[in-house]
Amino acid sequence: MSFLFFTVLLVMGLHGAPFPLSAGGGSTLGYTFTRYTLDAEGSLDTEIDGNIKSIQTMDRFNYGGFLFFDATYTEIALSLRGGQNSYGETMDQKLEGGSWESVSDETGIGTEMILGVSLLGKRPFRVNEKITWFPLLGVEVQIALLEQRTPDGDTVHDRTKGELDEDLDKNGNSYDLSTWNSLTVDLGAGLDYQLTERLFLRNELLFSFRLQTAYETGALEMTKNKFHTSDITLAGLTGGPTLRTSVGYRFTDKK
Repeated sequence: MSFLFFTVLLVMGLHGAPFPLSAGGGSTLGYTFTRYTLDAEGSLDTEIDGNIKSIQTMDRFNYGGFLFFDATYTEIALSLRGGQNSYGETMDQKLEGGSWESVSDETGIGTEMILGVSLLGKRPFRVNEKITWFPLLGVEVQIALLEQRTPDGDTVHDRTKGELDEDLDKNGNSYDLSTWNSLTVDLGAGLDYQLTERLFLRNELLFSFRLQTAYETGALEMTKNKFHTSDITLAGLTGGPTLRTSVGYRFTDKK
């Protein structure tokens, strides 16, 4: 957090003057999807070569609340979000000259909660005395607070305690909760509507591109070990839109 506040002070210093400051809070509503395809050459039996294909899908709706601090060209937000997701993971093996054979196939639902800390750059453009819009670009650090899975036909499992065999790392140890921490690159736009001299309504629409988590990079290492291969590729995307609606209070006058 100290880094974020230092950045705000730096931005203010670079422009040589204090900017109108504001703060507020509101709610978030978002959707995140994952679509990954993994291809590799290898085999469960080192004496028989073949191809491996793994497909991972996830769809999650999330919701929560956030607080923000705004220094005109910089916005910092702290959010707490929870969500429900449905997921599917399929891994198939095709031996040379043979047909595809399923190695694993699992679907289910999941629950998660994250703490988000975002730093966004913005450039306000005043439309009139009431309306100001601004493009947004920045990053968000997402800290996992809860990660659970419920495979179809099974009970709830805490993914951070090694209760699922596939959630052990390549050394056979259970993952720490921080394994699901992530970093996103966010872009979008926002709109402020002045309600009173100090009070305003803010709506922001962001699209986030999430970088791979330590869990996902660990899964690559697991696949390399399991199928005795170093020739492996992973393609896909995790991302989605988020709508943030809030009410803010401006502490200083607009310039």
